[in-house]
Parts: sequence; C-alpha cells; structure tokens
Amino acid sequence: MLRATVPAVTAVAAMFTNAVLQTGFAAGKSRNLAQRRKLRMLAQWRKIRMKPKHFAAALAALGLAIALAWTPLPARAEVQDGDVITPANASKVENLLSPGSFALVKQGMTMKIVPAEHLESPPPYRAATEKYSPQVALAPDGNLENYVAGLPFPLVDVNDPQAASKIMWNFEYRPMSTDDIDERNVEAVSHNDGASGEIEHFTFGHLGLYNYLGRTEVPPMPIDAGVLNMNIASRAGVYPVLEPAELRGAGLVRERSTLPGVEDYAWEYSSDTRRLRRLPASALSDSVGLGSISANSAGRNSGSGAGGGATSYASTLDPNSWFGFSGKPTEYSYRLLGERSILASVDGSSPASSCAEDGGRSVCEKWQPRHVYVIEASAKSGSPLSAGTLVPKRIFYIDSEGWFITASDLYDREGRSWKTIVNFYAYSDRATPGTRVAIWPFKRIFQTAMVDEDLTDGFSTVVHTPGLDDRDGLYINMGAIDGNFFTPARMVQAGR
Repeated sequence: MLRATVPAVTAVAAMFTNAVLQTGFAAGKSRNLAQRRKLRMLAQWRKIRMKPKHFAAALAALGLAIALAWTPLPARAEVQDGDVITPANASKVENLLSPGSFALVKQGMTMKIVPAEHLESPPPYRAATEKYSPQVALAPDGNLENYVAGLPFPLVDVNDPQAASKIMWNFEYRPMSTDDIDERNVEAVSHNDGASGEIEHFTFGHLGLYNYLGRTEVPPMPIDAGVLNMNIASRAGVYPVLEPAELRGAGLVRERSTLPGVEDYAWEYSSDTRRLRRLPASALSDSVGLGSISANSAGRNSGSGAGGGATSYASTLDPNSWFGFSGKPTEYSYRLLGERSILASVDGSSPASSCAEDGGRSVCEKWQPRHVYVIEASAKSGSPLSAGTLVPKRIFYIDSEGWFITASDLYDREGRSWKTIVNFYAYSDRATPGTRVAIWPFKRIFQTAMVDEDLTDGFSTVVHTPGLDDRDGLYINMGAIDGNFFTPARMVQAGR
C-alpha cells in the first residue's frame, strides 16, 4: 500500500471523494457538468505545491483519485439537489441510508438534499499528518504503533486485510477534536412513540474529552506527559447533571489507558447518596450509565430494552455511543463490509433543531451525498466487554474524508437489530452564529446533535451539542479544560 505524507495527497483524496459523490448523484444532468468538474479538479491539482521527493507518492494518489472519480456508480436519478424527503417519498432514499436512518425517515424525520461539500481538515492537523504518518504502523493484532499526531493512515487500501482496523484508528484520531472538547449545557431529550411532549429532559453541565495523544493546536503538543507517566490516552465524562432535579449533581467519568488489554476505568457519582462507584467496562454500553444513580436517587427501577439493556430514567443513550462511538478500539474486531455512497447530515445548523414532523423524536436537517466505509465492529472474545456488553455488534458508516461516524446500527446479544444512531454535524469557523467566544481561525467539522432510538419500541433520545439555547456552549481545541477536568475528584467536587 502506498502511504502518502503530504497535505497535497489529503487534498486530492478529498477532491476525488467529492467528485465521486457529485458525479454519482448527478445522473440525468448535463455531461458538460461532469467535464467541468474534471477540469476544475485538475486545475486544483496544478496549484498544489509539493517537494520533488513527494511527487511520486502524490502522483500515484492522483491517478487513484481520477480512476475512482470516474468509476460508474449506481444511478441516483430519484434524488436531486433541493429535494425534500418525507415519509411520503421516503422510498427514494432507502438505498442511500443506513437501515436505522431510513426507519427515522419513515417515522417523520425530514431531509433536505443539498450538494456534496468538500471538508478541509484544520491546517495543524494536516501538518501533523505529513510529519508523523510515515512512522505509524499496525501490529498483527491490530494495535497502533508509533502514533504521535495527525491522521494515522492517510490512504487506506480496501484490499488490505487490516483496512478495517486502519479505518477505525483514523476514526479514533479524526481531525474533529484532537486536543479537547468541552460541550456545555448539553440537552438530552427523550420521547416515546405515539406520546406527545417530552418523556424526560436531561441537561448536563459538561460533556467532553481531553486527549493525551495526537494534540495539534493547544499546548502541550503533540502529547501530554500523562502518556509517559501514567499511560493515559484520554479522559472523558459527562457531569454534573443539572436536570432533572432529583439527579442534580450526578455524573460519569472515564479514563482510557494506552496499554492494550486494559479496560477503560469508569466512575459514576450520585450526589443524593454522595457515593462514588467504580463501573465495569461492560456498563458503558448501558443507557446513560446512570442506572444505579437513578435507583439510588429516585427509587426507580430500570426497565429492559430488546437487548436487555437498562432504559433507566427514560433515556436510550449509552456512554459507548458518545460522539458516534467511544468504545476502546482494541476491544473490538473489525470487518470492512464495503464502501457506499450514502446521504449524511454534514453541514447543518448549530444549534440543531428537533423535527416538529415526528414530535421531536429526531432532527430535521440538510443532507448531502457522502462516500463512507461500512465497518462491522464486534466485541472480542475474551475481552472485558465480551461477557457483559449489551451491544456486542455495531455497524458504522464512517465518512472517508472527515473520518467521523455518520450513522450506526446496534445489535443485541442475539444478533437482532436493537438501536440506531444518527449523527448531525456542522462545518463552520464558529460554534453558533451568535457566539462571542467559540470562534476558530479556520472552519472545522463538529457534532451538533445525535439521535439514539430503540427500533423495537420507537423510544428515542435526541442529544443537542451545544444546547438549544446556548450560543457559547461548544469549545473545541481551545484549552477550556485540562487533563484533570474529567477525574473522579473534580466530578465529586462539582456535584456537591
């Protein structure tokens, strides 16, 4: 496999992806339009500056790009830019969505089709990719070796037996939030099928992540000393709960080790009992991860979904689904099921708005054609997750340009379809149009909402990041938090 190391190759990869998608979705349009795209792509190529020693790799990548860009795709004449998809015409997009996403459309999620857009990674991330990717390798057991920062594998050969694992490591170290992310006043709203109004409304003070590896914008860079001193890869959490009132102060934090075979450490805190409890890694597939907190604080019993998971406190959201997927990569086996042209919500509004058409059970946004890898993730036999996880298999749809998860379908222990997750993103240089603080020197991709629905009964949770009324509630790679923010001590302090 050819490994490219220059930003030029990244740009070419993005160009051919965009060309593939727009060509495939332009069926029935003028052939001159396709010719103009080809000329524009080649003109952009001529503008790319590179050193002579990089020319061979970049030229090979360009050849691959052009070959793929003009590979015939299935006809998509049914869908045109400007189309609005509703339950009445949902059949038009059945082959352009994950099964779970299509189920949401049939129940009322409205989609507006827009042209595909090129997503540019932040310049510091591209520089780190050029500098460090040549040294990155994948061990036979799938562990990442010699990684420092940037995209681990800029080009992935789908015929490579380890392609699926490389794609997942690219997702793990995607350009979205390399250093830290602090989402404030996050709202998680739950709805029941057929019921009017909200069933539950959670508000969390902070939902976020601090990375010790792969840092590209905020010192310390490119790694935090915690990697060397304590083998910490990252810390993440959600705390304190601000509402409902009976859970106020509760929270959950987790810590990930760089060492293979070491499960994530996780703790939950109940402000009512003032109890801090260590959780097993398998509990991170449970809804919200606050099942025992709910029982301690409000005396409610946990129900069970189709997969045997707790639906305590009227929520379907599990910590391993944060940001699309937050499980430890080394605890899963991966299989590349193929490549697809699908629709995804990539350049939407921030904050995202709930759908009125389905009673707020999803988000109505703009959708555009994207090229994705379809990955099957299964909990490894003998891993800490294999015995107790509620979600032993997930199917991911991973964008080949931004390396984020557009959607995923989750399966229970019996292999039955259980839940679906659909992620919504924006691409901008600011968190919200009215922000006064969260402004970046370049455009970046960031998540604005996630729909997590139990397909067996229609119960859904919509997570808004940032919150619906918070214009300054999203801080990405701004140093808003440090490595000690998502620790048990800080969580307990905030919850009292």
